[in-house]
Amino acid sequence: MLAAGLAGAAALAVVTAVPAPATAAADYPTRPVRWVVSYPPGGATDITARLVAQGLSERLGQQVVIENRAGAGNNIGTEIAINAPPDGYTLFFVNPANTINATLYKKLSFDFVRDIQGVAGIIRVPNVMVVNPSVPAKTVAEFIDWVKANPGKVNMASSGNGTSIHLSGELFMAMTGAKMTHVPYRGSAPAVTDLIAGQVHVLFDNLPSAIEHIRSGRLRALAVTTAVRSEMLPDVPTIAETVPGYEASGIFGMGIQKAAPREIVDRLNAVVNESIDDPKLRARLVELGGIPMKTTPDEFQKVIEEETAKWGKAVQFSGASVD
Repeated sequence: MLAAGLAGAAALAVVTAVPAPATAAADYPTRPVRWVVSYPPGGATDITARLVAQGLSERLGQQVVIENRAGAGNNIGTEIAINAPPDGYTLFFVNPANTINATLYKKLSFDFVRDIQGVAGIIRVPNVMVVNPSVPAKTVAEFIDWVKANPGKVNMASSGNGTSIHLSGELFMAMTGAKMTHVPYRGSAPAVTDLIAGQVHVLFDNLPSAIEHIRSGRLRALAVTTAVRSEMLPDVPTIAETVPGYEASGIFGMGIQKAAPREIVDRLNAVVNESIDDPKLRARLVELGGIPMKTTPDEFQKVIEEETAKWGKAVQFSGASVD
């Protein structure tokens, strides 16, 4: 009798538990939502997240609160978000480091593609291939020929091993055979300083940090790294116009735990896309160097998977690794 009673209670528990996620999704959100950003406050990534969060708060009727959890090469904030309850109240700001770290780090406690589902894309941010004005090459094709004619003499700066700036250059070398010497710096700023001074020859810098130096003539832009030209530099070609198939950009968007209800994912996707359609927000995203990207959840998940595979090849080609 006891066993039968327990079995009946268990069956009742199952029956009553099943509708709960749907009910929760229908009412979502009923309290503030936190959005984990694995960068410190004040940078371009944090600013982008806060701009979008403002629009989400207005449309969801609940505050979307940015929670900065930087450290360990972006992995601390990522792990916090992955391990949060999959109830829709902890979101994650997907960024380029997530797709790079999947291969760069050999001992992660999570698998980003397996543990996070894409909710919505927000922007792609191009890097820009810039050279010191003393470099004789005026085009990407001329630069490739110049590097091949000067083996071992051309130095490529980066903001550090395993960054998107570094791996954009490694991808360029892998696809062109133009071998350069990698010179890593502790961040983009000192790399730009030495590039302007002529200590190094080329840098695949984030467009927002390079744009003023390009406009002033201190650096010369050869190409942007995205598949399409940037609105900030409409006259600058893409690398792909010379090297077919080349594409390197930073993707930014929203992710959530794999087990989060699809109804909540779809709700969040709709409000992100509505926010991106707002002309004022769209203009600010472009000012920050971004190319707005509206996606479905499935489309953004595919982008995450493709970026992870692409950067994985670049990491392996470079030999970069973090234990």
